[in-house]
Parts: sequence; C-alpha cells; structure tokens
Amino acid sequence: MITATGAALIGAAGVLAGIVGTAGGITSLVSYPALLAAGVPALPANMANIVALVACWPGSALASRPELVGRAHWLRRWSLVTVAGGVAGAALLLSTPSQDFSVVVPYLVAAGSLALILQPAIPALGEHHAARQKAVLLAGLLWVSLYSGYFGAGSGIMTLALLMITVEPHLATANALKNMLVGVATVVAAITVVAFGHVEWAAVAPLAVGLFAGSLIGPRLARRLPAAVLRWFAALLGIGLAIRLWLAPA
Repeated sequence: MITATGAALIGAAGVLAGIVGTAGGITSLVSYPALLAAGVPALPANMANIVALVACWPGSALASRPELVGRAHWLRRWSLVTVAGGVAGAALLLSTPSQDFSVVVPYLVAAGSLALILQPAIPALGEHHAARQKAVLLAGLLWVSLYSGYFGAGSGIMTLALLMITVEPHLATANALKNMLVGVATVVAAITVVAFGHVEWAAVAPLAVGLFAGSLIGPRLARRLPAAVLRWFAALLGIGLAIRLWLAPA
C-alpha cells in the first residue's frame, strides 16, 4: 500500500529521474531506489519502474525535436531491433528473478561509463567502416534492449556510448537518439509486463507523472551543457550506479 507521503516521494524522484535520464544519465539510479524507499518490494518495483519509464518517451521526443529532424527513417529501422530485444528481455523478466543479472551488471555499467569518458579518444566507426558500424550497432542494440526490458539500470549509458562510437559523435544528438531507442524498448517491455505480470499501479502513476515532467527538461539541458560536462556527468552517474550495484547485497 502506497501512502500519500510515499506517492509524493515517488513523484518527486520521478522528476529528478526524468531529468537525469533524458539528459544522458541513468533514470533508474533515482527512480528504482525511490520505489524501494516507498515500500515497494524489489521485483514489483522493477516492474513498476519499467512501466512508468514509458512516460519519458513522449516527453523526451517533444524536447528533442531539433536533434531528431531528418532521423525518422534511421529510427524506424533500428527501432525494430530494440523491439525484438525488449520483448525478449521482458519475457526473461517474467520467467526468471532479476537478481540473475546482479553479478555482471556492475561491470557492464562501468564499461559503458568508461566508454563515455574515453569517447573522444575512441575512433568512431563512421562511414569508412559502414559494415562494421552496422554489425556493432546491431549486436549492441540487441543486447542492450534485451537488458533494458529485463532490468534496465544503466541501459541508457550503454546505449549512449554505443551510439557515440558507431553513428553519432555529437553528444546532444546521440542523447536524443538514445532516448528514442530506449523508449521503444521500454514501451515493448512495459506492454509485456502489463499483459503477463502484476503491476503496482499506485506506484506507477506518480512516478510516470514525475518522469514525464522531468523528460521535458532533460534534453533541453543536454542541448545547453558543454559536451565534456554532459559526458562526465553521465559517466559519473554510471560509475555511481555501478558502485551501488557492487555493494548491494546479493
């Protein structure tokens, strides 16, 4: 049972999570602990978080219109990959405990964060390596969208690093594309969870409202911040999440 105080906490955390997540960082670093603090058990909190995160998609799309101009065809093509991964991840969530990823996740989040920090020194694959670019992007998006549908914490950092290395070195644009692709995987995962799982709607509602409000701010913040500042901001959040996951009890 979510109290009025718990709902207020979840809603406020949602605003902050929406800003942090759609500006390049990690939404679940804020939203998931808030659900736990409000008394929602771990697995229901994970499911509620996945469903509520759908609210970030339309908000970030509205706020990222300048960066998304001319990207519709690219997004349609690669969204199919994230749909496939999101469905597989959500199915995995409904059939296995989310703790199964607890060993490897901190290393993946830390690796994505390190890739963001080192991104200026990492050669982009670009047009001269089109076949390699597509192969890396395909494999990376499939895995990250599967993970996003299953647990999700850190998937934004991983996707952002992947896009900056393969297709889009401009951080604000890569961030906008990341928000759309992660949004697709989240929608598919949420539909699967709603259809076959038990959702704590009393937790979803305030979190979704907060996330939508925050997602209208995050991309605008990403557009205005210097790229180096935004890159380090996102990377440090990722490292913070990795440390928290390392220290979390098994």
